[in-house]
Formats: sequence, C-alpha cells, structure tokens
Amino acid sequence: MKAIAYQQTLPIDHTDALQDITLPDPVATGRDLLVEIKAISVNPVDTKIRQNVAPEAGQWKVLGWDAAGVVRAVGPEVTHFKIGDRVWYAGDLTRAGTNAELHLVDERIVGHMPAALDFAQAAALPLTAITAWEMLFDRLQLVPGKQATDQQLLIIGASGGVGSIMVQLARRLTGVTVIGTASRPETQAWVRDLGAHHVVDHSRPLAAEVAHLGPISHVVSLNQTDAHFAQIVELIAPQGRVGLIDDPAALDVRALKRKSLSLHWEFMYTRSMFGTADMIAQHLLLEEMAALIDAGLIRSTVGDHFGRINAANLKRAHAKLESNTARGKIVLEGF
Repeated sequence: MKAIAYQQTLPIDHTDALQDITLPDPVATGRDLLVEIKAISVNPVDTKIRQNVAPEAGQWKVLGWDAAGVVRAVGPEVTHFKIGDRVWYAGDLTRAGTNAELHLVDERIVGHMPAALDFAQAAALPLTAITAWEMLFDRLQLVPGKQATDQQLLIIGASGGVGSIMVQLARRLTGVTVIGTASRPETQAWVRDLGAHHVVDHSRPLAAEVAHLGPISHVVSLNQTDAHFAQIVELIAPQGRVGLIDDPAALDVRALKRKSLSLHWEFMYTRSMFGTADMIAQHLLLEEMAALIDAGLIRSTVGDHFGRINAANLKRAHAKLESNTARGKIVLEGF
C-alpha cells in the first residue's frame, strides 16, 4: 500500500521530513476494521509527533489521526460494522496513523459516517468532535439541553479545528452563552458564523475584552495556554472550571486556589491508549455526531482542501498548521 511516513524528526521544509513510501498491506484481526482510506485531515498532533518522536532506526512512522473511508475487511470479533460500511474516526495514537491507503482501527473508536457528508467533509471532524465533546460534557460537565442558564463559556482559539466544532456543539446542544476568541477579521467572522454569541480578540488582554459580558463560568483554552493563563485566572468567576488541550511548558496551578477553580485536561486518546472499560463511548459519540450532522444541526469545519494524499501536500498542510494561521481543518483526499 502507499503511505506517507518519516524516519527522522526534521523541519517540515526538509526534503525527508515526510516521504512517499510503500508498506505491506495490514491484516484485520480481533476487533479491528481494515479501512480503505478515502480522505484524511491534519491536526496539530501530527506536527508535534513529527517534530519530537523518531521511530526506531530503519523503521517508518506513519502519522495521521483523522480519516473517512470504507471497511474492506473485519476481524473475527467485530460486531458493529460490516464490509462496505462508510466510516469515520480519529484512530489510536499508539498505532500506525491514517496517512496510508489501508489502515487498521479498533471498532470501538469508529462511527458510521454521516450520510450528508462526502469523505473529505467527514474526515475534517472526528478528532476535533471527540475532543470538543469530551471537553464540554465529560470534563467540564456542561449539561446538554436548551434550558435557561446564566453559565458563560469562553473558548480561546475558537477559529481552529477543535474550536470550530466546540462552538457549534455548545451553541446547538446547551443553553450556555458561547464567547469565542479570534484575532483577525476573517477568523472572527468564521467564529460568529459558527454560532458564537460574542467574539473577542485574544491578542488583547482577555479580562478587559470580556469584562462587559458578565461572569464567565467556564473557560476552554485551546492553544497558548501559558500566555493566557494569568488572564484566565483573572477573568473567570469563582468556582469556575478551566479546560485545556495544549501542552504549556509550566503552569502555576496555585493561582487557581483563591477562587476554588478546577483544572481539566482533555486528551482524546486516553481511552484508546489505556484500553479503558468505556472505550466504546467514542463509537457512541461519533454515531450521535453523525445524527446531528444528518439533521442539519452541525456542519463540517473544512477550511482548506490541499488535494491528494501525498508527501508534498502533507508537507504543505504541516507548514500551514505550524504557522498558526489555519482556519478550520485542512483535508486531503484520495491517493
């Protein structure tokens, strides 16, 4: 099968940072599906791993943790899928990634693809949808339903991949007031169009930006948390909840004590990485997301389509993500 991989951690502009290669076709066993990859999207985790994780000498590392495709074979223990099903998923960080023609994935973290979307549109969503859903409802424990509430959710970095779906989920599925941050006119318009009640500029002091909006009960920081942390502590209401997904070098959590704030990390690979008893929750989540999309309540967050799945186009996508100028998700389609 065709694949895109690397053997050394290199800057993205290096010739060998990502390479077109050929690997043996994998074989489905146990609860695995063998999926023919039709489309993928690229996430910050791809760039972080490429920059920091080298495979064993002489081995190839295949990145990619978002995909949409068709089931071509199933392991003997599979119960939720059959050959020919169209599926979407975000994969498992401990296994080979989706930047390949064929891919093995445990059925418990896979969903049936929304009928309303094509493969590229679907590939944009699984990782960010799972991350956003788990953050809102598992970590911050927001309550689904449109009941009236005075809760306000501030999403820092709302125009990116996770933010783009989190704004929609919070607006469509809860009664909280959604405040998104973005620093450029085009990204501010994007966040507003996705459903945010208010949009503020995170390049300015955030406490001043949201002061006129009233108490902020929940804050999710999706990037540069270390740069925003002091402002988060200042602006959030006492007994508030703070969520983050990035990797700040250091945070002084003692700053949370005076307001009795709680800190919640979301890592969507926890369930698959540790084989948790509730691993099937991601299958159920993706099934519910598909229903919301097919009902017209949630839309895909494709920002850019970079063409076919090959090393040259993936290098362009990594460079775009590393520039911190991406809006929505970058997708690639077909080999």
